[in-house]
Amino acid sequence: MAPTDNEVQIGAQGRVVIPAALRKALKLKPGERLIARKVGESLVVERRETVEKRLWDMFSQIPADVSLADELVSERREEARREIVGDEK
Repeated sequence: MAPTDNEVQIGAQGRVVIPAALRKALKLKPGERLIARKVGESLVVERRETVEKRLWDMFSQIPADVSLADELVSERREEARREIVGDEK
């Protein structure tokens, strides 16, 4: 099977070269840092700014008077209580 224009190969040290056409289309510059993550069985590589925007958008729905830290602590305490008394959800 012949390689395609967008096919990449993993080097001996795990390095991947993004094809020139994709770098140009995405305006990626040398030295630019990207974030890689696993989504299902796929590898997704994106700009840090894209990840940050997605997170800001996701958390912007939370009212300012809500503390996620307090909610997490409360949930953990309730889980610990259930473990001690043997309750199940």
